[in-house]
Amino acid sequence: MNLKSLPMMMTWSRVVLIPVFIILYYSPLEEARFWAGLVFMIAAITDWFDGYLARKLGSDSKLGAFLDPVADKLIVAAALIVVAAEYHDNLWVIVSAIIIMMREIGISALREWMAENNAREVVAVSKLGKIKTASQLAALTWLLYGGELWGINWGALGFPMLYFAATLTLITWIQYTKAAMPELIRSTKS
Repeated sequence: MNLKSLPMMMTWSRVVLIPVFIILYYSPLEEARFWAGLVFMIAAITDWFDGYLARKLGSDSKLGAFLDPVADKLIVAAALIVVAAEYHDNLWVIVSAIIIMMREIGISALREWMAENNAREVVAVSKLGKIKTASQLAALTWLLYGGELWGINWGALGFPMLYFAATLTLITWIQYTKAAMPELIRSTKS
């Protein structure tokens, strides 16, 4: 294996792991939710390392830069759907899932449009955006597992973390949209 191909393999692994964690989640295994949460957590960890490794190894590419956020959105959307279905009686989980999915799709489209207009840096990922992603991935991991480990009820921790992630989602949605607004206004006048 070529070490330079590792980041792209990590990106693709997130897509491949989507059906794996869903099948595990709904399987009759005794610890199905633990294993589903673990697989999701592994996929989430690859999200943090693939871009870093690509830059470090000099293997970053336009394809990788495009596929990385797509893989991220796909696995988050799949987990949000599973979590929303599981906790369908909790209005705040449903609202949080909808907000997160709307923002992810909206900002992805905005970033794509900005890139086509040579203004990608205007909506580059912010520090708050990274905190949003981390809290989102933690919340989903904990809610997918939903159990107790090391004396901690991870499912119970997942709810406030999901609401925190949804709040950061709204804040960053507003920030990115506000940052892009001059370019959007300028393009409507052209």
